[in-house]
Amino acid sequence: MAWYPRATKMELQPESDSQAAIRPTQLIMHSIVANWTARRTYEFWRDSTNLESHFGVGYGARDIAQYIGTETRADANAGANRRADGTGAISVETASNSTATDPWNASQLEELIVLGVWAHQRHGIPLRICRTHSDPGFGYHSMYSQWSTSGTACPGPARIRQFREVVFPAIVARATNKPSPKPIEEDPMAGITKQDIFNAVWKTDAIAGPTDAADHKTNPTWQAQSILKDVQVRVRRMDATVKAQSAAITALAGQVGKNTDTATVVAAVQKAIADAVIKVDVDINSKES
Repeated sequence: MAWYPRATKMELQPESDSQAAIRPTQLIMHSIVANWTARRTYEFWRDSTNLESHFGVGYGARDIAQYIGTETRADANAGANRRADGTGAISVETASNSTATDPWNASQLEELIVLGVWAHQRHGIPLRICRTHSDPGFGYHSMYSQWSTSGTACPGPARIRQFREVVFPAIVARATNKPSPKPIEEDPMAGITKQDIFNAVWKTDAIAGPTDAADHKTNPTWQAQSILKDVQVRVRRMDATVKAQSAAITALAGQVGKNTDTATVVAAVQKAIADAVIKVDVDINSKES
């Protein structure tokens, strides 16, 4: 079995010793659909499934681990794991967001390129993109149906584009000592999801809270979503107050010139205010529901 010297060795047992030998002729790249380090991917293979890849690549610099020697079968590529003639594919899982829509970041791109060069030099994997499901070369998981038992979009459109435009050309360039055709630039938004953005905007506890809040001394800063909720409460109270005042004024005006006693005037005003408050409550609740 062969171990990649750049990767941290995290050997899976008993798979590493019990699974059949292969002659690696392909390298297939995957996204694991989880923001995992290489160690967390190892723990998942070890504890939660009978599948595994040869390598795992996290988001961080030099975060690459190897779980099984590249001359031993790993079970991430369905029909490409090991063929009847003993050939098989090297599998590389890479961290991604929860929908596998983010591109590889600069660290991941570098690890994939350097690993690809090593696979070419160590195992003679030819510097070409696989032309069929069994053709030696480099590829990505969704390239051929034979590489997935139930179909897959892995590693996602953004990474497929990077594979074709950045990763594979750079593997060829470095393996043949030619300048890389395209610089590797890190996407500052790589790995960031909508939920991450929502949490950063609405759940960051850094805004000065209202000074009239009951817990202001012990809780001086609020999240943006708490500020918004407080504003909503205050606006509704103000709306109720304005409507009550308007109803009271209208009721008072209706009593002018009627020579009614004070108790009758007060009763009329109270009823008008009560009706107005009930209407405000009904309007708000019905709109919210």
